[in-house]
Amino acid sequence: QVQLVESGGGLVQAGGSLRLSCTASGSILGINAMGWFRQTPGKPRELLAAINSRNITIYYELVKDRFTISRDNAKSTVYLQMNSLKAEDTAVYYCNADPSLTRVRTGNGNYWGQGTQVTVSS
Repeated sequence: QVQLVESGGGLVQAGGSLRLSCTASGSILGINAMGWFRQTPGKPRELLAAINSRNITIYYELVKDRFTISRDNAKSTVYLQMNSLKAEDTAVYYCNADPSLTRVRTGNGNYWGQGTQVTVSS
């Protein structure tokens, strides 16, 4: 089993920045891909970015100029640097992990974190 713990969410003013972290623990051998999603009430989770162990990245078109995904394999941690935040970025942000980048990209990764709230005030 793999546990994912997100952190770094909070309240920020529009135009500000946040860096989210997601740390994996447990049976992490073989967890090749990790990604970030977000969800607002009444809407499905949407992929923001994903990365695999070779640092191949995938971005959602609408955030790729503001958000950057990175990972520290030694710490089993993936980060999401979010800049120029907008009110519409307000959501719960989730981390997803799986051996397959394709499964993460499609939101079908095996493991999810509990989510961290990001609120952007305008």
